[in-house]
Amino acid sequence: MTTTAPDLDKLRELEDFTRRAWMIYNESVRDLEGDEYERVESDSWTELQRELRRLERRKASLTQNST
Repeated sequence: MTTTAPDLDKLRELEDFTRRAWMIYNESVRDLEGDEYERVESDSWTELQRELRRLERRKASLTQNST
């Protein structure tokens, strides 16, 4: 597989977006407890998983186009 410089830049950008998604998730539940944690964590986890799947599809698209 050969990856071009622009593709490498896009892959790095996607990695940054992945880190940012995890950071947003962590911040959303950081200081919560009890019922509030349960309620917010579930919604935040669902959103995180949605974003990670979206980013993974973009990453797969880039790597497939490079082969």
